[in-house]
Amino acid sequence: MQIKAADRLKNVSEYYFSQKLAEVRKLNEQGHEIINLGIGNPDLPVSEKVVSKLNSISQDSKSHYYQPYKGTAGLRSAFSQWYKKMYEVDLDSTKEILPLAGSKEGIMLITMAFVNPGDTILIPNPGYPAYESVANLLGAKVVRYNLNAHNNWQPNFDELNKLDLTSCKLMWVNYPNMPTGAKATKELFKQLVNFGLNNEILICNDNPYSHILNNKPLSIMNENRAKDTCLELNSLSKSHNMQGFRVGMVGGHEQLIQALLQVKSNYDSGMYLPVQEAAIEALSLNKSWYEKNNQIYQERKDLLRNILSNLGLSFDPDSQGMFVWSEIPKSFKDAFEYSDHILNKYRVFAAPGAIFGSNGNRYIRFSLCSSMNQIKEFGNRIKKLKKIAV
Repeated sequence: MQIKAADRLKNVSEYYFSQKLAEVRKLNEQGHEIINLGIGNPDLPVSEKVVSKLNSISQDSKSHYYQPYKGTAGLRSAFSQWYKKMYEVDLDSTKEILPLAGSKEGIMLITMAFVNPGDTILIPNPGYPAYESVANLLGAKVVRYNLNAHNNWQPNFDELNKLDLTSCKLMWVNYPNMPTGAKATKELFKQLVNFGLNNEILICNDNPYSHILNNKPLSIMNENRAKDTCLELNSLSKSHNMQGFRVGMVGGHEQLIQALLQVKSNYDSGMYLPVQEAAIEALSLNKSWYEKNNQIYQERKDLLRNILSNLGLSFDPDSQGMFVWSEIPKSFKDAFEYSDHILNKYRVFAAPGAIFGSNGNRYIRFSLCSSMNQIKEFGNRIKKLKKIAV
């Protein structure tokens, strides 16, 4: 084969979960019945109203036409109303909201629109791997900033202010935090806005977990002057169990949104209309929808907490989002070794914290996106092996 891949691919490797889940599939094929507590793939159903809307709109032949690059007016209005209802944030649907094919698209879009090759991007350690992958693909310089348990997994602004920020264009933040579950706070968002304003840095809050195990969702856009220096990504993947629909949005100042649209309109031809209409239906669901989902997540979290205690693991019971973050026993070299240990011994896959950055090397992340029966089976396997050991 004489056709060579572009040099930019030398800066990224295959996504960890792509490789590991292939290994898990092979183990399942061999009859090992692996319990997957590794990924945030919601197993709860999509609202029947949403599915019904998707089906009915797809029957109309006109729904198959090309759609506006910036989404329909109806979808942008629905996102605007949702932000007002859920976050008490005013976003003008005509110029301050851009629908996306999931918030992951927004990571690429924002980086392409505002970062030149050689510019610096601040990325949390630990944090979502896609932030760094996109930065590397586009030739940006990555600077990791520390998050740790001593500071409640929040940025240390004294450390940040000591950095050379001359070429820094963008800072990724993610609260409620993934992978740690650390909460968003108004004080944190205020500090981030001030940091962005003082250093002329675009602060991007990736906010898909704000409705999971949280009855008081927050948005960075609620802070004074946030629109002057911030963008916020949001998604229906986690909050509405619509990960396969690929519907998200970005909100912010109209000039920032216009720059994003300038990029998006050159590679995208608009979202399928039935999906947009289904998203409008989802955004109109009342609070009982979120409460029902969260009751299930809380039951799973409580059960998992009891089970993990038998392994000497614990986690913050007040954490938010669909994961729990536990420090591994000191007897293990690192998170990869511990993840392999529970996979081999209990046939349970959990994500090693090191894939999110070096500050996660002593932690492991368990997902709440598996049924109570599967979580109970995890506990049964622990009890069974303890009896055998005795």
